[in-house]
Amino acid sequence: MRILLVALPAGLLLALAGPAAHAQNAALNARIAQLATQEEPKVIAWRRDLHEHPELGNQETRTAALIAAHLKKLGLEVQTGVGRTGVVGVLRGGKPGPVVALRADMDGLPLTEANELPFASKVKTTYLGQPVGVMHACGHDTHVAMLMGAAEVLTQVKADLPGTVKFIFQPAEEGSLPGVEGGAKLMVKEGVLDKPKVDAIFGVHINAQTEVGNLAYRSGGEMASSDRFAIKVQGKGSHGAYPWNSVDPVVTAAQIIMGLQTIVSRQVKLIDDAAVVTVGTINGGVRYNVIPPDVELTGTIRALNPEVQKQIWASIRRIATNIAESAGATAEVTIDPYVPVTINDPALTARMLPTLQAAAGAAHVREIKAVTGAEDFSFYQEKVPGLFLFVGGMTKGQDPATTADHHTAGFRIDESGLTLGVKTLATLAADYLNAPKR
Repeated sequence: MRILLVALPAGLLLALAGPAAHAQNAALNARIAQLATQEEPKVIAWRRDLHEHPELGNQETRTAALIAAHLKKLGLEVQTGVGRTGVVGVLRGGKPGPVVALRADMDGLPLTEANELPFASKVKTTYLGQPVGVMHACGHDTHVAMLMGAAEVLTQVKADLPGTVKFIFQPAEEGSLPGVEGGAKLMVKEGVLDKPKVDAIFGVHINAQTEVGNLAYRSGGEMASSDRFAIKVQGKGSHGAYPWNSVDPVVTAAQIIMGLQTIVSRQVKLIDDAAVVTVGTINGGVRYNVIPPDVELTGTIRALNPEVQKQIWASIRRIATNIAESAGATAEVTIDPYVPVTINDPALTARMLPTLQAAAGAAHVREIKAVTGAEDFSFYQEKVPGLFLFVGGMTKGQDPATTADHHTAGFRIDESGLTLGVKTLATLAADYLNAPKR
């Protein structure tokens, strides 16, 4: 997915931050920053190894073994096989206190890499019956490497942590094979936020259109929900030369597609909430002069407000069934909810804003407009307060309009941005645990 990040005015950013109290341990943060810098060669080496050996969702066995070995070497409590191939590490601080979780996703995508890199992926597999390459085309290799680095940093300062840090390495963020459960939803179902019970969770995503050295976030709805819909239009087939003998599902499907365009343009209050309804496939017929008996449409729904999401569901059903009925056909609508809206808890976001500014420098932290890409980090946020943010991965001076999108064969990351990710994750955990009780 291409994630376009648009900055909001600095004055608005500060106003939203408000007077949130946040006690920072300057000495501890300086130590974390120093350790993060020292870890950079390791983090880059891990990232390159992971990039060269990507694995698809729910198949991340090599990745999981690498992570588990690292966490065990650090002396953490380690659990494997969570959510199929996920790994969880628990670090007990030097004093009692709350529990904070840090999350990274592990899976690659079914894409053949086009980059000429010494560590480019050459992995091949079969996906949905088709031969294809496997590539870390969304930066999950960097997420794993940064969280492994944060685990090593926090282990070295654990005596100064009043509480517990849980490291969640999650499979299948990009989804798994049809009918196979996975990802954050399954990890939550299996109790990843319990034993010990998590009080707050943080996550980062590398961004190939944001310069290295920068952090971007949004309070409230940050990333869209993502739902799949299918509409099966049932008509009556006939010879293409005698259309009056048919109930043409092709024409009916075309009318439905046009009708769906009015949902966002005429029914959603766009000054409040953006939304997307996209038809991605049209399948029907086998021969040019035969009107088929049925046609199937599939597509995606994106919304930044749960109420708008439900409104769109109802509109799709109403438009499809009524247009089909007007043509003498029928329409069967199936909506498959996939990922909820990624909503950054406003209170937690305001509380941790000084941490972000300390990690990157105030001038390098910006609040952005919401994006219509989706993230299953939202399943954790449904259960506990969470903050999800973006870390710059674009070389300084590059034009974001010309950099390769996420989920493309040319996607690449400037590795000099990884240290900020390590520092940000570790400092978020330390500052949250060291904040005064409320």
